[in-house]
Formats: sequence, structure tokens, C-alpha cells
Amino acid sequence: MLRLDFKEFQEKVSGHLRPWQRSFQFWVRAVDIYTGYKVFQVRVNFEKDAMKRDAMWEKQHQLAADKIYNMCADLGGFFLKIAQIIGKPDLAPAAWVRRLVTLCDQAPATPYNVVKLVMEKELGRSIDELFERFDADPLGSASIAQVHRARLKGGTTDVVVKVQHPGVQDLMMTDIRNLQAFALYMQKTDIRFDLYSVTKEMEKQIGYEFNFMREADAMEKIRHFLYKNNKKSPVSVPRLIGNMFTRRVLVMEYIDGIPILRLGDEIAKRGINPNGKVAAAAKQNILKSLTLAYGQMILKSGFFHADPHPGNILICRGSEVALLDYGQVKDLPDELRLGYAGLVLAIADNDPIRASESYRELGIDTLSKCKDEQTELFRLAQTMFDTKLPPGVTMLQPFSDESSIKKIAVEAFPEELFSVLRTVHLLRGLSVGLGINYSCAEQWRPIAEEALYRAGRLTEKDLKSTRIRKRGFFRRMLGR
Repeated sequence: MLRLDFKEFQEKVSGHLRPWQRSFQFWVRAVDIYTGYKVFQVRVNFEKDAMKRDAMWEKQHQLAADKIYNMCADLGGFFLKIAQIIGKPDLAPAAWVRRLVTLCDQAPATPYNVVKLVMEKELGRSIDELFERFDADPLGSASIAQVHRARLKGGTTDVVVKVQHPGVQDLMMTDIRNLQAFALYMQKTDIRFDLYSVTKEMEKQIGYEFNFMREADAMEKIRHFLYKNNKKSPVSVPRLIGNMFTRRVLVMEYIDGIPILRLGDEIAKRGINPNGKVAAAAKQNILKSLTLAYGQMILKSGFFHADPHPGNILICRGSEVALLDYGQVKDLPDELRLGYAGLVLAIADNDPIRASESYRELGIDTLSKCKDEQTELFRLAQTMFDTKLPPGVTMLQPFSDESSIKKIAVEAFPEELFSVLRTVHLLRGLSVGLGINYSCAEQWRPIAEEALYRAGRLTEKDLKSTRIRKRGFFRRMLGR
């Protein structure tokens, strides 16, 4: 009895200490990575040869990439989401992208015996009673849950079962609070951007992800919206299977496809020239489908899937796209939805004055000390809310001395807009990865016009004067 009590005592102490140990690990590693760059910045300034400086930077990025990868892989949880956000080819150094892109679905899997206990507790029946077949090895394991392929009793098609990792919520909340403290420090010292508000919105959104009943409702709502507003939905959305969903378990339709990260390998395997017209057309269709779906969701509905990282995108037969995982969704208030529609038009029409007005309407407070404030503010709007990269640029480098983020301080950023910002940046990362540089603002112009017209903010005359005139944008963009 005494041994049992002592074991329980050890487990309680370990449970209380774990968040502190996790916090300590984060701060030791984060400070090491940050100070490594600060020391390097001083050292590299003594090198006058440009080629040698570039080589030094590449070596430093590789060193940091290994450290970031190890931190995210070892700590898992929330840090896998951080890897998804920063490991994009338009934003992070190439060395970072090469390392972090492999972490999309690399969370440690929960053992099958634990998965079985969670499912039977949530669904109220044994796995053998519910399923004809249930694959013990998961299809993938992410930060919050893992998914298994199965077939229901009497079913003729396969389903996917999403099961939440036990105990992960408390750890992820600890991670977010640590990141918030680090964000406060960074915005006071290095980055003139309201990072804290961004992390607060992340805290709220990730909190929602632990309720699969909310996810089931969001998935059905978006599926219904896209199928109702199009002759054919631009993306496939999984169907719910009956009423088999609880806070921690979700059963849905299985969609056959390959992860978008494996698209290049699949093209090569089929003997298709990756630089030829067939491959270009497939990539064009993929990006066009995603862009249309997100334009309609954000600007027309305001309720949208807010996590389009590569791990959530499947490419099906005929270059059709399936959008998975509706744990992170956002419901924009109409004022922000319409304010963003105005900003989309300003960017598409290359109108700096209207962009400045839209920033004020959206509640984005900026402070500038540069001479040409309006031009820099417009560049900042493009950097934050459009997918197009300037000519010859393959990576944004937002924190260089010449970037608009350095010249224009973003002192207040509405938390509600973070999901839009993150979605646009993930779409840009996908476009860069596919080798297509395009403007989502130009593509979304007709949808933004419709939204503003329906709200009474544009007249019929305005529509005729601003309606998109150029057709076949994607064809021109591919040089065809």
C-alpha cells in the first residue's frame, strides 16, 4: 500500500514539474538560437567579400535549422505548429525549410492500446463492435491528434478515425504562454510588429482544436457552403460519418490522394517532365482551386478553414484538391470581412491611398519614420496580405533592415485578422513551392467586389469601373 501511495505521489510530482521542465527546455534552446544569430550578425559585418558573407550566412542558417528542428521534434506539440508556420519557402531561409518541412505529421504516435481506450470511452462501444477493420498503425500523427484508416461494420468504403492524444492540451497551453513571453521580448527589441496579439489569437484558435464536436460542425458548414455556391466545389471536404463524433474522436469519409509535399515525386514517378506543360497545368489547377475556395470562404462567408499547411492538402486524381482538418477555423465579423475586401481591392488596383484607409478601417495601427510613408505602407500591405512576390525575389526576408516591417512599425494588430494573415502566408508558401508567383488579391477581386456590393458599399457603377478586365491570369503567369 505504501509503495502504491509513493508511486502515485511520484506521478503527481512529475505531473506538476513537467510544465516547468518543458518551459526550461524551451528557454534554453530559444535563447541559444537567438544569441547565436545576434553574435553572428556582429561577426559577419567584418567580412567585406559578398560571396564569403553569403556562405557564412548559409552555414549559420544550417546550424540554426538543426537546432530549431531538434527543439520542435523533441518538444513536439505546439512546436510542430510553429515549424509549419515558419518553415515556408517564401519566408524562411532555405536551410530552415529543408529541415522543418518534414515535421508536418511527425508527432510521436499514441500507442494503439491507449487509442483503443480513448475511443471506447468516447464512443461507448468496443472497437470490435464498431469496426470490421481498424488499422493499428496511424496514417499520420500531428500535434493534437492522429488518424487511423478503418472500415465500419457493414460498410463498403473506408473511413478515417481521428483520435486526440491524451494530456496534450495542458502542455500546448504551457508552450503558448512561453511563446507569448518570447514574442513580447522580440517586439520590444528586434521586430516592430505586434507579435503578442498574434500569439493571443493563436492561443484562442488552438484552444478550439481540442473540441472535435466543434470541428465536425465546422467541416459540415464549410462543405455545405462550398457545394452550394459552386456547380462543382473547388476543393473536396470530407463528409461526417453518421453521428460518430465526440470531443476527442471524429469519424469521417476517407479521401484517397497524395500529400501535396509528395507531388513532385508523384509527377516524376509517372514519367512526366516536372518543367513541362502537363506538370505546369496540374500545378496551376491545384493553386487555382485552393485560391477560389479561400476567396469564397474568407470574403463571401467570413467562415473559413484557417490551416492550409501542406499536411492538410491532398492531391487526388486529375489534380483535384482535398482540404483536410477543420480544427482551426475562423468566423470573421462582417466589419472585418468587408474591411479586408476593401484592402483586397486596394492591393489589386495598386492603390496606396485606399490601402492606408483600409488599414485604419481594420484597426491596424502603424508608426513610420521613413520619408515615403505611403509607399512603404502599401508595400507592407502587399507583404502581409498578398501572395505575390516582387520580381526576382524568392524569399521575403521580412526582418532585414530594408523590409517594410522594419520601416513601418505595426503597433496594434487585431487578433481576429491573424487567421487571414496566416492563411495568405501559407498560400504564398504553397505557390512558391509550386514555382508559381501570383497575386491572390487579383484573383479575389471579383469576390471582394461582390461582397462589398451586397453590403451596399459599392454601387453598380463602381462594379463596372473596377471589374476585373484581364482574363486567363494563370495562363499568362505560366508564360503560355
